[in-house]
Amino acid sequence: MKFVDEATIRVLAGNGGHGCLSFRREKYIDKGGPDGGDGGHGGSVYLVADVSLNTLADFRVARKFKAKSGQGGAGRNKTGRSGADFDVQIPCGTVVHDVDTGELLCDLTEPGQRQKVAEGGRGGLGNTRFKSSINRAPRRTTNGTQGEARHLNLELKVLADVGLLGMPNAGKSTLITAMSAAKPRIADYPFTTLHPNLGVVRVGELQSFVMADIPGLIAGASEGAGLGIQFLKHLQRTRLLLHIVDIAPLDPDADPAAAVRAIATELRKFSAELADMPRWLVINKIDLLNDEDFSAARDKLLGDLAWEDRVFALSAVTGEGTKALAQAIMRELEEEDA
Repeated sequence: MKFVDEATIRVLAGNGGHGCLSFRREKYIDKGGPDGGDGGHGGSVYLVADVSLNTLADFRVARKFKAKSGQGGAGRNKTGRSGADFDVQIPCGTVVHDVDTGELLCDLTEPGQRQKVAEGGRGGLGNTRFKSSINRAPRRTTNGTQGEARHLNLELKVLADVGLLGMPNAGKSTLITAMSAAKPRIADYPFTTLHPNLGVVRVGELQSFVMADIPGLIAGASEGAGLGIQFLKHLQRTRLLLHIVDIAPLDPDADPAAAVRAIATELRKFSAELADMPRWLVINKIDLLNDEDFSAARDKLLGDLAWEDRVFALSAVTGEGTKALAQAIMRELEEEDA
């Protein structure tokens, strides 16, 4: 299913049922007292995080969700049935804003999290409620109140431990294929990846982490160029960034160090918190160079960048170096959780 990371929906809670105007009427009792029951409450609308969902695509078709209204009261002091609540299942990692006010309503990250987003209306009062010592036959009732209605913006941010970033064609999709069971679309033209791909990397028994292949970034991405900020935001959920760089670009004039700096600039413009996140340099496509050329290219790259964090060299195509990278990531995540 195609990944859709943003959608707008309308939620409507149920209305409360009206109170009943009724008087007791039985054989030999022609003027009984008031016995009008209250109306039932309207159902509320809840958002529920569902771990089995990973896209908002369904909300491109179904955009309106309404809970049941409460029934009206009846004679013999019968209270109307309350309307059932309505649960809207959304993927874990969804941020919800009110479109009209801009208010952040919730950020559902854990499976089963439940948040009320539209309150059901209150049931009206029957005339029994207004009986008093000075008014033995009240003809007063109240109507049920209307349920809350809201326009909501749903924004899904990928939940992953590790995020891959780099220029288009740096080899991110090939790397996630080599390290996990994910099968992203791969080709030799820019922006092959049009949506984030998730892959589970298994390192050992009961040892695994989730890796996200983020679409390639270009200069100006933080202002919306290329695929823009709609994908930069997915990196905010990750705990570690892997910066993939092509050490043997097809264009002989291309500068790998300049590519790394360009993306670092976009991260800084988009979010200072994102720029400060741990970021490892992963030199890819080492299979295209002999040992001497690779050593020279690596030394030049690290010298130009003055890189201080961890560096890995691998070939996503042949798998060389991927196991060592996976084990290092697992150790890093486990130390962070300790």
